Amino acid sequence: MTNTAPQQSTAGHLLRWLIVIMMVYLLLVAVAMIGSGFKWASGGAEGAKQIFAFASNPIMGLVMGAFATALVQSSSTVTSVIVGLVAGGLPVATAIPMIMGANLGTTVTNTLVSMGHIGKKKEFRRAFSAATVHDFFNLMAVAIFLPLEIFTGYLSKTSEWLSTHLVGGESMSMKGFDFIKPLTKPLVTVFKDMFESLPGIWGGVALALLGLAFIFVSIIVLGKMLKVLMVGRAKMILHRAIGHGPITGITSGTLMTIAVQSSSTSTSLIVPLAGNGLFKLKEIYPFTLGANIGTCVTALLAATAVEGTHAIFALQIALVHLVFNVSAVIVIYGIPQLRVIPMITARRFAQMASRRKWIVFAYVAGLFFVLPAALIAITA
Repeated sequence: MTNTAPQQSTAGHLLRWLIVIMMVYLLLVAVAMIGSGFKWASGGAEGAKQIFAFASNPIMGLVMGAFATALVQSSSTVTSVIVGLVAGGLPVATAIPMIMGANLGTTVTNTLVSMGHIGKKKEFRRAFSAATVHDFFNLMAVAIFLPLEIFTGYLSKTSEWLSTHLVGGESMSMKGFDFIKPLTKPLVTVFKDMFESLPGIWGGVALALLGLAFIFVSIIVLGKMLKVLMVGRAKMILHRAIGHGPITGITSGTLMTIAVQSSSTSTSLIVPLAGNGLFKLKEIYPFTLGANIGTCVTALLAATAVEGTHAIFALQIALVHLVFNVSAVIVIYGIPQLRVIPMITARRFAQMASRRKWIVFAYVAGLFFVLPAALIAITA
């Protein structure tokens, strides 16, 4: 009788890890399905360029990425979808602002979490500043690197160089990751055959939509399982690492986000701790930057599922996400004059918001939903 509980606990633990493995596999299959379905529906790369012509404006690509992420509350989901679209022929240049937008959109989650402290003025001020320092850092990153990309191609050229050296050039495609293809292709083929009878482009549309649904399911379930398995340990990392300097803070934010596969989860855990006064804003700040870097792992994982002529571009756009976030940390946090801007702005904004609560609701609704929706509607 005494051994029953430990045995059940071990069995439950193993079952959760099995589900994690299954969800990672489902994510790989889903990305391959989106790429395949998009190519099928668009008639190849040329069709893809026409379909996404409306997003060729970098500002609109940025807005689309931010709006999509704010709606689904997951940058991991949106970046995985973007990887799948690039695999289907979406130009990398079009996808880069969308990746930046996904970084912006993901900050809405911890801002919403901070509103749980809205009844207590001092707590709310601390929590809201801890949440919005992430927002203002990401806005600064876009303000610096979007114009830099437009005028110099910094992100596209750097990621192209990295992807070429990782897999040996475009002609070799993703040969280094060929072990993924035999695992995912059989199931992708099964679903492709299911929609073969649909007329025209609708088979490809159905395949891509089913892949999109699978991404949602895999990211949600993966997040829930990893929270149960890892959040307790992640909190231990959090308490040990924060307050031991910026390098340790960035590293712990990266590792924790990789562990729970969600920057929204890791940054949302930190906001209540800031609200309760356990950590100061200058200690929270580096941790959120690490979360930005850690969330790039999902897109890199998704890129390994891609096959065909566009596989190298799928890896490239995943690397764009990584290069963008690492570069932003180096430039903004590395230069003292720039480093303080997000903290000062977040503190002042939190002071205003704690006195006038309507500002909080106007900020969240306006920046993340109303403004992007209006811009998309105007240009549609």
